[in-house]
Amino acid sequence: MSKKITGVVALVGMCVLSLFLLNCGSSSSRPSGLLYVLTQGVNGGPSNISSFSMNLNNGALSLINFNATTCVTSGACGAPLEIALDPAGANAFVLNQGIPCIVQADGTCVPTNNAPIAPSIYSYGANSDGSLSAAGTPVSWTCVSPNGTACTTDYPDTATAMVMDAGGQFLFVIDQGVFPRLLTCPGVAAPVTTVQQASAYTGCPSISVFAVKGTTLTLVSQSLTYQSPLFLSKLPSALSVITFTPPGGSLQELLFLTNNLDICSPPGCIPPSPHNDNTLSVYAVSATGQLSEQPNSPYSIAAPNPVSVMAVNTNPPGQNAGGVFVFVGNQGSQTGAINPFQLCTVQNANCTQTEVQQNLVVPVTCAPANSCSVGAGTYPVGMVVDPTNNFLYSIAELSSTVYAFRINTQQGTLAGLSPPNLQTGTQPVSIALHPSVNNTGQFIYVSNSNSDNISGYSLVTTTGTMSSLQPTITPAAPSGIAAH
Repeated sequence: MSKKITGVVALVGMCVLSLFLLNCGSSSSRPSGLLYVLTQGVNGGPSNISSFSMNLNNGALSLINFNATTCVTSGACGAPLEIALDPAGANAFVLNQGIPCIVQADGTCVPTNNAPIAPSIYSYGANSDGSLSAAGTPVSWTCVSPNGTACTTDYPDTATAMVMDAGGQFLFVIDQGVFPRLLTCPGVAAPVTTVQQASAYTGCPSISVFAVKGTTLTLVSQSLTYQSPLFLSKLPSALSVITFTPPGGSLQELLFLTNNLDICSPPGCIPPSPHNDNTLSVYAVSATGQLSEQPNSPYSIAAPNPVSVMAVNTNPPGQNAGGVFVFVGNQGSQTGAINPFQLCTVQNANCTQTEVQQNLVVPVTCAPANSCSVGAGTYPVGMVVDPTNNFLYSIAELSSTVYAFRINTQQGTLAGLSPPNLQTGTQPVSIALHPSVNNTGQFIYVSNSNSDNISGYSLVTTTGTMSSLQPTITPAAPSGIAAH
């Protein structure tokens, strides 16, 4: 399962939809709370962005409009997957999946639908009433060319997810490449530096980094000689980025990536190379957006099929009383779970002094089973953390539930709240939290792709407890959401 969603009914018209909503007009001034929702449309219908104003007293949503399209040419960008906002909420960025193809034995490309189209990102500015402007010029990243040479050739890759860092400096995108999987991908993460690599790596899974300035995205090449993303040997499934200052150190930015299939293990891809599926990779991000995989990465995860990840820094400002924890959502053969890990920056119950010196990532352990895994429904596809870093919320796509946990800020363990979970609509695929009361987190919203609505939840900011709000109807097949 994933956020690539299809449907079988026609898109509801704006006037009909407005009968179900609290407000169908535009306000004269920008509302203090905003929610943006991608809708994937059905039967070739348009994919749009719905803009909602948010009542910060009770969390109720009112439609501003859904006039912004996720693609200038309807149906030509593939499904819109995720939307990200800059820290000021002034600009929005939408990731489109693209339209992949199946690579044949002779190297030709058979499209799965229409012509193969590379994934893309469209940018938007926020208007004074909270609605979005017309889409800007899209950017794509799957082409490889020598630096200084125009890159215009598209490749039929498949976008997976994106995330923006807290400062709004960089946008990170993961791509699963072509299918069937190439066996020429690098044994470890690498950019293109030669003509031979350009031929061998193009179509492999990748991470791309964009520098953000207003609505302009500029690809940060991971190579000095080629315009190149960082190509991977594994299929990335989710990503999370964090900025923190370790004890006695300087400011660091790290990108965490979960991988659920190894297509190429060192010393190469020729069988019988041992495969290392289900891993967590860690990359340092330089001041210019260059990625470098950290020593000992990737780390094996003792659970199958990681589908989501969330990195959290629980250290209070200027203190080292907490830690940097990484929560990985996994889906086993029957149920899903969240497994906690810690980045060893200080010696404690999880980390030895040697592990701190090597800056390792280790599982958070609990006696007597040495596993701190907690149940999180079926297919825990997304997570958010409140601004105090005390509470974690996750959605289970196939059991249609939202879960709430308290984070032990010193040990990294998770404990279910009361109630531990609440029902969402059918097949939730994205979750967003609005920090509305003194930046301590007040409302959570979940997009439900099969029931065409948004579930809302009010939070008690001191205890993290959830209570359900009235659902809000959306156009067909909502996917990614973002709150400001």
